[in-house]
Amino acid sequence: MPKQAIKQGRRWYVLHTYSGYEENVTQNLKQRIESMDMEDKIFHVLVPKEKKVKIRNGKRQIIEEKIYPGYVLVEMIVTDDSWYVVRNTPNVTGFIGTGTIPTPVSEHEIKTLQKRMGVEEPKFKIDFSLDTPVKITDGPFKNMEGKITNIDHEKGRVKVSVSMFGRETPVELDFLQIKKI
Repeated sequence: MPKQAIKQGRRWYVLHTYSGYEENVTQNLKQRIESMDMEDKIFHVLVPKEKKVKIRNGKRQIIEEKIYPGYVLVEMIVTDDSWYVVRNTPNVTGFIGTGTIPTPVSEHEIKTLQKRMGVEEPKFKIDFSLDTPVKITDGPFKNMEGKITNIDHEKGRVKVSVSMFGRETPVELDFLQIKKI
């Protein structure tokens, strides 16, 4: 391995793994670091994830979703030994970089990613406005149409006025339960 990689010092690198094996790689690598006494060269192993809000069966659920499926981040000092330990971990297909030289991730990219991962409450993006005609896509009022009469940005909820039995009736919904017509 060329010496230029060693001069990089402690940096973050991206490992390519088989998709779906990110957690498995993380566990294996952590065990290998411990058993091969590499704590002074390999510091952190991380699967980048973020929290998202989904609606399932009419209920709001917060799930963790992988930001980059098939990739694991490793903070390490690249030496012949540390490179060998990481590269030969089961289900690791290689480092991101040219040839055998791993390319470090820029500090800016890592900080941006850490911010994205560190967000505790998932943010709601409500791109609707008052009086927008919408169709209800989930819940007991599914397939009904109406107009938005109120938007609660904090809770991610909207009030939609729907016509039932010849009367306008306000229905409170999660913004994930509607779509623009």
